[in-house]
Amino acid sequence: MSRSDQDILATLHPDCPDWRRLGPTPADAALRAQAAAVTAHAEERDESWSHGFTRRRLLAGGLGVGVAAVSNQLVTTRISWAAPGADPGGTLIVVFLRGGMDGLSVLVPADDPELLKARPDIAVRAASLINLQRGFGLHPSLAPLQPLITSGRLAAVPAVSTPDLTRSHFQAQDCLERGGAARSSVQSGWLDRVLQQLGPGTTFRGLGIGARMSRSLLGGSNPIMLTSLKNFTVKGIDGVAPQTLAALTKLYTGIDHPLGVQGLDALQASAQAQSYAKLEKPGKERGYPDGDFGAALATLAQLIKSKAGVRVATVDLGGWDMHTGLGTVDGGDMTNSLKTVGAALAAFTADLGPELDNTTLVTMSEFGRRVGQNANSGTDHGHGGVALVLGGGVKGGVHGRWEGLSQKVLDQGDVPGTNDYRDLLSEVVMRRLGLSQAQAEKVFPSWKPTPLGVMA
Repeated sequence: MSRSDQDILATLHPDCPDWRRLGPTPADAALRAQAAAVTAHAEERDESWSHGFTRRRLLAGGLGVGVAAVSNQLVTTRISWAAPGADPGGTLIVVFLRGGMDGLSVLVPADDPELLKARPDIAVRAASLINLQRGFGLHPSLAPLQPLITSGRLAAVPAVSTPDLTRSHFQAQDCLERGGAARSSVQSGWLDRVLQQLGPGTTFRGLGIGARMSRSLLGGSNPIMLTSLKNFTVKGIDGVAPQTLAALTKLYTGIDHPLGVQGLDALQASAQAQSYAKLEKPGKERGYPDGDFGAALATLAQLIKSKAGVRVATVDLGGWDMHTGLGTVDGGDMTNSLKTVGAALAAFTADLGPELDNTTLVTMSEFGRRVGQNANSGTDHGHGGVALVLGGGVKGGVHGRWEGLSQKVLDQGDVPGTNDYRDLLSEVVMRRLGLSQAQAEKVFPSWKPTPLGVMA
């Protein structure tokens, strides 16, 4: 240690007027001064923290930007149990299509004569569909997914729902993301319970891509939320020079307090994210379409390829509440939205390369739409919807019960929910993530799962 360093450690204190000479800005200087003081008086640190000394002094001096500079997307991180690069044992991604996607426009029962009667203006005609099996076809805007269909890596489940759902977006989303029937008392998210059953992992084991925490991740697992790897960093202090980051690390090291643990781990996660960001090529160069959805999947693919240990991840895409202007295959809201989905999912699966073998993605929505079109050439809130499952370990084709669209089958004008989401999701978590049936029953309480056959 140089003489100047010794002088600083021996004499400097945040209350001393000389502290400003430590950094290029007052905020940087204050953090470095505080770190020096903490290092010099380590034996007093726990007592100082317990009395609010450290944070109160910084805040009182207008320097709260210091410890608070960790971006708000870092505050939910938790300690890393395993080193990045360890075999994560597979990744499950849940894409929630918010708004109540019309399953009959996505997975179309082309041979059902009742469909054209109910939807004379908006039904997708059989000649336009991408053939699957059992008389079903996919909307032509999903044509980029043809390689997955050909290789048997895309499965679909029609008439999927959960009992007691209402036609309320909020209630239905809350119910499905808790992973129970509508009257269930379970409050944590089903993916949080998956993480609890999986046990230790890396900092990035539970991940949400976007600005909003998915209800399915809420609970004790403390997932990470981020919008991009580049932005997953400490902000607000002169670009955060290495010396300032080192000072922040010192401030959070060795503190027997939850904020100390989370603060230090946030800094470590930020450093890991920046190392992954350096390897990331622009999404456009990797085939992703413009927009937040493509960018989210590009970020997720980079983390998976970097072996960051992602076990479960969520991505949201809104805009599916199409009461008006649903359109036809030649244009309209459904065609445009499905083009985004098809292009982004195709780019994601291609980008993963060999990692696709260990990755399974599920799309779900809170409910389907009514069978009959409304007066505005759209569809209103209904019941049974459709789920798509794609990637590694998937058994391609159409799975689950389907009883047609006759009036004796419909549930007050809706597609019935003959296939329960919990059967679908429990099968995926057991086969993709290695949970036992007993563990799956803890993820979905009071439910004994019956596989639908979507996993090979």
